Formats: sequence, structure tokens, C-alpha cells
Amino acid sequence: MTKPRNYKQEYKDFHGKPEQIAKRAQRVKARRIMEKSGAVSKGDGKDVDHKKPLSKGGSTSRSNLQVLSAKSNRSYSRTKSGKMK
Repeated sequence: MTKPRNYKQEYKDFHGKPEQIAKRAQRVKARRIMEKSGAVSKGDGKDVDHKKPLSKGGSTSRSNLQVLSAKSNRSYSRTKSGKMK
């Protein structure tokens, strides 16, 4: 039997840090921009993706955003052996 997740501790140790809060704010901002343009709607199962990732200097401008299915946005390129590229 596995131990249940301690969400309070997880938030304290990771999600509550200023750096993570800022990243989440940028993701929410990107979603709002796409909702206003009508490209996505709440509960549609679509993800808003940054063409050039924020971690690589991308911005949250409309020209850097695209709509993808959750499956394609959350999958990673893998080698033939199954390891991530």
C-alpha cells in the first residue's frame, strides 16, 4: 500500500515558492489570452502551448501561443528505447 500524498507539504516545498507562483501566473495569463480570442474555452480539453518555451526566452504574447490537444502538449519526444530526448 502506498502512502497518500501530503499536498500541504508539497505546496509548501514546491508550489508555494515565488518562482513557481510566477511561472503559474504566466501560464494562466497565456490561457486567458487564448480564451479572449476564442481559440479555447474552459473545459475543452485543450492546452495552450508556447511555441518558444518561456524557459528558453519565449514570451506570453499571442504570436508565441498555440492550441494543442492535452495529449500532444504533454508528451515528450522519445528515443527508440523509450528514453526522453
